[in-house]
Amino acid sequence: MSAAARGVASPRVVNIADLRRAAERRLPRVVFDYVDGGAEAEVTLRENMRAFEEVVFRPRNAVFVQGCDMRANILGCQLGMPLLLAPVGFSRLIYPQGEIIAARAAGKAGIGFCLTTISGCELEKVAEATGCPRWYQLYLVGGRDAAEAALQRAWRAGFTVLAITIDTGTFGFRERDIRNGAGILVGPKRLAKIPLLPNLLAHPAWLAGFLRDGGMLQLPNVILPGRGPMPLSETQASLAKSVVTWADLRWIRNVWPGPLVVKGVLTPEDALRSLDEGAEGVVVSNHGGRQLDGCAATLRALPEVAKAVGDRATILMDGGIRRGSDIAKALCLGAKAVLVGRAYAYGLGAAGEAGVARAIEILRADLQRAMALLGVESLGELNRSFVDVPASWHMQPR
Repeated sequence: MSAAARGVASPRVVNIADLRRAAERRLPRVVFDYVDGGAEAEVTLRENMRAFEEVVFRPRNAVFVQGCDMRANILGCQLGMPLLLAPVGFSRLIYPQGEIIAARAAGKAGIGFCLTTISGCELEKVAEATGCPRWYQLYLVGGRDAAEAALQRAWRAGFTVLAITIDTGTFGFRERDIRNGAGILVGPKRLAKIPLLPNLLAHPAWLAGFLRDGGMLQLPNVILPGRGPMPLSETQASLAKSVVTWADLRWIRNVWPGPLVVKGVLTPEDALRSLDEGAEGVVVSNHGGRQLDGCAATLRALPEVAKAVGDRATILMDGGIRRGSDIAKALCLGAKAVLVGRAYAYGLGAAGEAGVARAIEILRADLQRAMALLGVESLGELNRSFVDVPASWHMQPR
């Protein structure tokens, strides 16, 4: 076992909260808060987690569970458990070659990995690093020509499912990032970074890795015609000008040959419109509480979306998942699989690939334990009858 793996092994690390604390120790404040923070007052960020606390299990006891089959087939992707690592932007800020090593950990664990457009690693190198099911998440930064070129590269590299994010009408107001100077850290002005130096120097392991990795100054998967890779400093302004509309979704459907999922759905109306425009799946998501503060927790939105969609499409969700029992609750309320972002990003920040592997291991053991204690042997047995939710959620009777 490597030193990094020993550092995140039990009993030192037994849950995702332990990984969060380890990441907080290793990362400079500006980087940790980028991972940990949300928009404005962070109400939605907190509600995403609190919603799971409001859902109560109804186990079937006196049942001998011989084994738990956690395998799932999601849009043609065979997963060892119903889990994908969600797209996390700027992962190379968290750990050198962040997207590559996270994808490698996902492959070893037999789960899926979704690569963001806002990646510091070339998508081909991410694909080479892993044999896991690979999804590509698209922003329209750089315009349609840049996006179409990236989609062609992604398809050739073996990315089979496209996730298009629709909840970035503008950039969320992330107060921690503004206070800490996150934009300055990734910007081109070296003198402007001087106020950040004391905290960066106080985290020498992170700083040494960041410098060895060459920093993160470009987006290698966003190639601007006539210019080359988009400078990282232009990302925020470009995102503000690249709002995805339903017309864009129709265009994307025509240029992407594989399954398409729409990420950022919180209402039945958007879910059904996504299907009308050609999507095979939707991800119930509020961007981890990083965009519109005060919107519904994703677990609360999930049952209404699931009821509206029925069997017409595959439903996934993300947001607030910190335990395997959270995954079980999401499956009971209509999701076929979940994506996790912060849960594995904490592991990445704490110990690189060993930390990501530990995060996945924790969630896998948690889910297996939850299934055994609920009295089920397969994911297909989980349904609405295994949970109670507050009356305020306006659920239909079981």
